[in-house]
Amino acid sequence: MERHDVVIVGGGPAGAVSAMYLLRHGIRPVIIEQETFPRYHIGESMIGETAPILKDLGLEEEMLRRRHPVKRAGKIFGTSEQSCWYIPVAGRDADWNLFEASTWQVRRSGFDEMMLKTARDRGAVVIPGQATKPLLGDGGAVRGVQVKLADGGFVDFQSELLLDCSGQATFLANAGVTGPKYLGTYDKQIAIFSQVVGAIRDSGSTVGDDPNNTVLFYREKYHWCWFIPLDAEVTSIGVVIPAAYFLSRRESKRDFLVRELHALNPELTRRLPEIKLVEDVHVIPNYSYQVRRFSGKGFICIGDAHRFIDPFFSFGMTMSMKEARFAAPLVRAYLEGRDRDTPSPFAEHELFCERAIDILEDTIDMLWEHPLAFAVFAQHRHRDPMTDLLAGRVHERQPSELVRVFRRMLGRERERELVGADSCSVPVGSRFHPERATIWEANSQVATTEAWLGPR
Repeated sequence: MERHDVVIVGGGPAGAVSAMYLLRHGIRPVIIEQETFPRYHIGESMIGETAPILKDLGLEEEMLRRRHPVKRAGKIFGTSEQSCWYIPVAGRDADWNLFEASTWQVRRSGFDEMMLKTARDRGAVVIPGQATKPLLGDGGAVRGVQVKLADGGFVDFQSELLLDCSGQATFLANAGVTGPKYLGTYDKQIAIFSQVVGAIRDSGSTVGDDPNNTVLFYREKYHWCWFIPLDAEVTSIGVVIPAAYFLSRRESKRDFLVRELHALNPELTRRLPEIKLVEDVHVIPNYSYQVRRFSGKGFICIGDAHRFIDPFFSFGMTMSMKEARFAAPLVRAYLEGRDRDTPSPFAEHELFCERAIDILEDTIDMLWEHPLAFAVFAQHRHRDPMTDLLAGRVHERQPSELVRVFRRMLGRERERELVGADSCSVPVGSRFHPERATIWEANSQVATTEAWLGPR
């Protein structure tokens, strides 16, 4: 048995950033990571709020040294000229004035490895192993985690606080420690993806025509494709569609992907005169979910470990990093004794995070429900607040007038209050569905889409 102040489950960006910020507060965490890095992962496009975090962590020079493509904007191609637009990457200065900025596109294999190595080099302890079950104390308080090591042995790591940074594995939710985990809005979709060479990119010198920008294409509701430059030759590309549509085609993953890349959007077809795949074709679930009561005595869930909506605007990694940064001073205060005897010591943090992700959900829902209005807002009437939303600036000065417009058009109210030990009330008009069955089982479709689809 080992004893530590903080144990982190998961060594991806959420876990690594959590560790680096905790180290700044004089806390030396232990990270449990079951995978061997580098490992393949999607989610390669960063948004505007990612770069400031990496700069704050002193990693800008390393990012530049690795020559990651510099992203200056995101561009959208819909089904008509009116639904084609772009939003620049921009920051806010101390006076809240917008300024031109940039971020990066990354191969997650190398980036995630770099982040975990940096956390280790700065003092975090990294343990290769699989978190198997949480250790529970009186009243269900989390007291640590049991880990299966590479040699097959088991070790209990006791902690004052456990950070669940396990991503979509949702370690604590699946163990029943949190409140229930519910399927969300986008609960019957899959992503099929690979990498290609020979794709035609923009070649302009302006922000909107930079060859390293992310480009997104859609055909109809919930049918879309990403196009993310990874280097001078290779482009990450994938389609997200309803699972039922894929199953109805009765095609192999490869044949389905190639056909969709030619048929989904005319501008996408133009950019792929010949499809040359240089990576296996992968498929993963695109199931949205929401975990209730994702913090408590002895634990906090970070990022995708408590909520995932949809990857369209690449919000996930940035939200995980921001939540990691916000949580660090709260962890220090907790270790120093603040709110240790309360049943919900991080309830205000939960509410803070949920309000921000509600705004992201409203943004994505607005795109699909009212795409032409969304394009008008992005290009003309609300361009600056739209720039903030797509950069991930959703924790401060929100909800903006634009978000209020979204909610009026969606017929949605978003009033959340602290309710006893539960930090969130169900927002009226949202797509939160408490009547749906929870998805606790480790063998649920959320985790086994490949098996669910069958051999193809």
